[in-house]
Amino acid sequence: MSEFRSGFVALAGRPNVGKSTLLNALLGQKISIVTPRPQTTRHRLIGIANLPGGQIAFVDTPGLHHGQTRALNRSMNRTAAAALLDADLAVLVVEALKWTDEDDLALRRVKESGRPALAVINKVDKVHPRERLLPYLAQLATRHTFMALVPVSAQKNRNLDDLRVAILKFLPAGPALFPADQLTDRSERFRIAETIREKLTLELVEELPYGIAVEVESLTENPDGQQEVSAVIWVDRSGQKPIVIGAGGERLKRIGRAARVELNKLLGKRFHLTLWVKVREDWADDARALAQLGME
Repeated sequence: MSEFRSGFVALAGRPNVGKSTLLNALLGQKISIVTPRPQTTRHRLIGIANLPGGQIAFVDTPGLHHGQTRALNRSMNRTAAAALLDADLAVLVVEALKWTDEDDLALRRVKESGRPALAVINKVDKVHPRERLLPYLAQLATRHTFMALVPVSAQKNRNLDDLRVAILKFLPAGPALFPADQLTDRSERFRIAETIREKLTLELVEELPYGIAVEVESLTENPDGQQEVSAVIWVDRSGQKPIVIGAGGERLKRIGRAARVELNKLLGKRFHLTLWVKVREDWADDARALAQLGME
């Protein structure tokens, strides 16, 4: 019988390369929010996969990017770099046939971490014919001594079993790090706040300022088992408040409905959400505000 293996695996890469989609696909459950907007992921988040012969603690990280203008951006880059240093294995996630300056930055952070690394080439379902991938893989192999190169499609669930097997092979022998029934290290409050932020992002699209955050102020259970949530949506300019609320409050109601439906499904409970929009000028440049919102 082969040894049981376990370890932390940091998913690193530039923004919008598909790390969170990949994490959710590898777990078979959604724990990380996903939107088309770059830099959606702001926090380090662990998702736990239990496999025959091992346990993988995947660490989703913010996309490594060059923008250092705001304290929030610097915090996100620090979070991603620290997760690499704490990992047993680094997984560099890239997009098939694309390579940018921010991919260079992500690879540099992987190299600096000194961790063994594996490369995942995501979105291969968009490459036609598949032979076009071969020169890209050859070029990628020259950039670093990767333990393996694994082409996948997180969106289409392609080749994920091979990826799990490849990752497990490079983890150290040792007991499970988390209980078998644990899915993530993040609390229910965190997942509620993130789900609301996801629906905000999807609703507002280009109108959404980056200076927006969600904080759950209270979470209680009614006698009938319904979860009562009161949450604040923070914006960093007074002019953004009416954008989020919408005419007659309709936009905020839509966001609340979408988040409630998602949470009912994700957490298997019935939720009622009360959302407030408040202004905190320049919170994304305020270290104290970032700490309060769990980003430092």
